[in-house]
Parts: sequence; C-alpha cells; structure tokens
Amino acid sequence: MERMPEEQGSQKASKFQWFLFAFFIPILFAVTVALLVFTLSGNNIFETAKEYGQKIPLLSSIINGERSISEEVMESQLIELEAEIKDREARISQLESQLDSKKLEIERAGLEKQRLEQEIEELTAIKEENKRAFKDIVKTYESISAKKAAPILTEMKDEEAVKILSNVKADTLAAIMEKMNPEDAAHYTALLTAAKESDVQNN
Repeated sequence: MERMPEEQGSQKASKFQWFLFAFFIPILFAVTVALLVFTLSGNNIFETAKEYGQKIPLLSSIINGERSISEEVMESQLIELEAEIKDREARISQLESQLDSKKLEIERAGLEKQRLEQEIEELTAIKEENKRAFKDIVKTYESISAKKAAPILTEMKDEEAVKILSNVKADTLAAIMEKMNPEDAAHYTALLTAAKESDVQNN
C-alpha cells in the first residue's frame, strides 16, 4: 500500500525536528555557554582561536602568508611615499634656488637703476651749469667793446665762435662784425646763416 503525500511530508518534518532538537540546538547552546564562560573568565575567544590556529601547520601558513603579503604591501607603499617626499624636497630646493636667483637679479637691476638715475642727475647738473656758464660768457661778450671781442672770436674755433655770435644781442653782433676784417665777417656770416637754416630744418 502506497503512502500518502501527507504522511511523507509529516515524516520529513519529524526528521527535521529531531535534527533540530537532538543535534543543532544542543550544539548552539554549548557554543553559547562556552563563549559566555570564556568571556567571564577574561579570555578573548577570537585571540585564543587565532593562537590555536597558528599551531596548526596549514592554518599557520595561511595566517603568516597573509601577514607577509600585508607587510610587503606596506613596505612597498612606504618606499613609494619616501621617494615622493624626496622628489618634493628636491623640487622645493630647486624653486628656492630659482627664487634666490630672481631676488639677486632684481637687486642688481635696482642698483643699476640707481646708478643710471645718479648719472642722469649729474649730467643734468653739468648741463645746467654749462648753460649758466655759457650765459655768463655771452653776457661778457655783450659787456665788452666790439673792438676787443672781434679779435678774440676770430682766434676761436668756428663752432665756438658761431655759438657765441648766435646768442648775443643783434646790436652787439652788428658791432662785432663791423670790427672784423671783411673776410672774417663774410666767413662768420655764412656760418651763422647755415646754423640758422639747420635749426629751422630740425624744428
């Protein structure tokens, strides 16, 4: 006589219940009690398991292998970081050197600027002094007699004589020309005319 499906299902359920009550629950209870006892006695169950695991050859090799791999990775990372730090330090040193060089260039440029400004001031002062001195010379030729001024001017270089003659008053110039011999008067007249034409062209 064949068993009914309901009877077969009830048999499977009874076997499972028997497994739970007879095997699984007692083991679970025993593990819980063991963990409680170990914890109350001050032992760390995980550290103890690790310690016993290291004594077993296969587990020990796995644990040590993981540790050695981890240490190698850390050491490699440490070397990379140290190399990066050295590179950064070298770059910083290079930039500091460039900065010092730029500062030195700026300092030299500043000193050169001061030197040139001082030269300009000195040249300007000399130029002003020369202007004052030349004005005094012109006044001197305007104050002395044309008879005395004419022979002095003919003894000068043409450039110097023309410069003085072109800056004296018109009546003083006419008087000086009268006291020169005709050749000298014609010579200086031609030079004064050329100088005025050159000034007009430049302006």
